[in-house]
Amino acid sequence: MGKLIVNADDFGLTSGVNRAILELHRAGVVSSTSLMARANATEEAVDLALSTPTLGVGCHVVLVDGEPVLPPHRIPTLVDPRTGHFPSSLTVFLARLFTGRIRSFEIEAEISAQISLLKQRGLRLTHVDTHKHLHVFSAVLRPLLRAARFAGIRALRHPFEPDWALCVTRSAPWLRLAQVGALRWLEPASRRIIEEEGFVTTNGTIAVAGTGVLDEATLRSLLRNLPPGTWELVTHPGYNDADLARVRTRLRSSRDTERSALSALREFPAIRLISFAGLSAGPLDHQLADSPARWLSASSIHSRASKP
Repeated sequence: MGKLIVNADDFGLTSGVNRAILELHRAGVVSSTSLMARANATEEAVDLALSTPTLGVGCHVVLVDGEPVLPPHRIPTLVDPRTGHFPSSLTVFLARLFTGRIRSFEIEAEISAQISLLKQRGLRLTHVDTHKHLHVFSAVLRPLLRAARFAGIRALRHPFEPDWALCVTRSAPWLRLAQVGALRWLEPASRRIIEEEGFVTTNGTIAVAGTGVLDEATLRSLLRNLPPGTWELVTHPGYNDADLARVRTRLRSSRDTERSALSALREFPAIRLISFAGLSAGPLDHQLADSPARWLSASSIHSRASKP
């Protein structure tokens, strides 16, 4: 069977999200995570990442529904002038992007600042991706790649879900399936840009359509149909607690569901888990790249899961 990066998004969102991701990593079912540079529990997440070198950590770039790293006057086309924050609505961001009202150099500058903030804390970032998968659009992808290259990062999420995965994600609402499927027409251009710029990525990302409805049955269906190649499983585990209730997110009870569902990975020992470091040869740490694959032995899972 293929290789799989099991990536948990939103590291740093709340302490409950952080705790869930670390528990799942120790249990051998999450190999990678994406860290928000400015969120409620970012500082805690950074400390946890630094003390857990086997966990691949990337930058989860936020351009919608969050607070920027740069001062608002440096990125006026990216922020709401009344709040100094990014627009809370994806529709508002895309309308401004497609009408040319967002400056590309501001996107690059803010992404660079988010990456730099995490690197200054001592993190060795394995990859970049974006909140809401905004880099499906070339107007975000190109400045993202420029910022990543400057920071020495050469791996990123390829946020397009293949048809076979959409077909077996029966729990997803039809509208979500249609939206994710419709974005597939952007994939050839995205793949070309990534290759031309010398970056590496996966064959595709699964469970994008399943976000918010990823349960054990859906996950088993995806894993049973996983073809050869290297894929990313995008997940959003957490604890639906008081901290999460204070955060703007559509994913609340589903975080508990996904946290429980990921245990189904133990039923597929032939799937080799890696981090994004495993996509790149050369400067990236091969120990980090290889270590998640060893976690899937029964004895390793048992010993790690039994730790407090």
